[in-house]
Order: sequence, then C-alpha cells, then structure tokens
Amino acid sequence: MFSRAKKFSNLYLPALFVCMLMLNACENSLDSIKQVTSTEGDKPYSRSTGVDVIYSDSAKVKLHLTAPLMIDFADAKKPYREMPKGVKVIFYDEDMSVKGTIISDYGIMREKENIIECRKNVVATNAQGEIFKSDELIYDIGQKKLYSSKSVQITMTNGNVMNGTGFTSNETLYPWHIDDSKGTFHVTENQGQIGQ
Repeated sequence: MFSRAKKFSNLYLPALFVCMLMLNACENSLDSIKQVTSTEGDKPYSRSTGVDVIYSDSAKVKLHLTAPLMIDFADAKKPYREMPKGVKVIFYDEDMSVKGTIISDYGIMREKENIIECRKNVVATNAQGEIFKSDELIYDIGQKKLYSSKSVQITMTNGNVMNGTGFTSNETLYPWHIDDSKGTFHVTENQGQIGQ
C-alpha cells in the first residue's frame, strides 16, 4: 500500500508542478496584455463617411462642416472626433450669406474644449476675398474666435502679402491681427508728382 502511494505521488507531483507553472505564466501574460492595451492609443468608437454637420444658434445656421471621413473617439479620456481626410467649414451671417470658409487636409473636433482644429495646408477665405494660409487654424466655438500660433500668410485682394507668426480673428476672419508681421506691398506713385 505504501509503495503504491509513493508511485502515485512520484507520478502526479511533476504534473502538478507543471500546472502551477502554466497558471503562473497565464497570470503574467494577462498582466502583460493589460499593460500593452493601456499604453496603446485611443481606440475608435465609430466611423462615419460623407459627414455633413450644421451648427445653429437660436434656430439660425451659424456653421456648416463637411468631411469625407470622421472617426469618433468617444471612449478616450478627452473625447474627440478626427477628420483624417480633410474638413471644410463654412461660416454664415444672419441672412445666411457666407462670411468665411476654412479648408484643411486634417481636422479634429474637441467637444469638451468646444474647439475645431484645422491642420495641414489650411486655406481660409473671408467675405472680403482675403486668403489665409497656414498649417494650423483653431476655431473656439464658444468664444467665436479663430487663432493660430503657427506662421501665417495673408494675401489681400489688392495683391499685397502679409506674413507673420501668430494669428487672431473673429469667426468672420475680419478684422484680423498677425504677430511679428512683415509683408510685400505694391505701391503706385502719383504720376502727376514725378519730376517736381
């Protein structure tokens, strides 16, 4: 009886030891998986194509946003919507006339911060026909303010070009302010005064 019990323990003890090692290995791999997933970037909640969004205030259209693709990261710590294939924003005044447009290769809507970020090849135009070019233009919806900390170039309707770093304006893109500005201005002389 004793020898049979000894054979039993000799046979099953190594198997029990292997099972314990496997369970320990599983715990480590689960911990590893949790670490990897916690360090991964935000995961998309949903994807929408052909996006067409209208923002209104007191039943009046203020802004029209279109994008070929919008990826919603609603489960992120700071939820946002990414527009990796570009975005177009049109601003309207009270009588539904266009007062400004922004087009860019990339956009992000940050709902908690109440802002829309336009990035990469940003081109904006105001009702006066002035054209703004930059790599960044941020629209603060609550403050009704546009701004950028990047370099900006503004081409005016008369052909004058203004360059600078840092830009602020209201949502009509007029009037505007550029920090550290310099420009190229076309000057015409009065022919009646030449030679006097």
